[in-house]
Amino acid sequence: MAVPKRKTTPSRRGMRRAHDALSTSAYTEDKDSGEMRRPHHIDLKSGMYRGRQVLPPQD
Repeated sequence: MAVPKRKTTPSRRGMRRAHDALSTSAYTEDKDSGEMRRPHHIDLKSGMYRGRQVLPPQD
């Protein structure tokens, strides 16, 4: 059975966990409609994606 040779110090444990924090989701304001949307996603209000009409616009 594998047994650790030495106790992991709190500093090393903290360094290992440094990247585990959840980041906030990125939202940008759409240039045309002004709605908040995620990058590389369809604007659900206008139905536009990269200058093309993908979905019918919602009222």
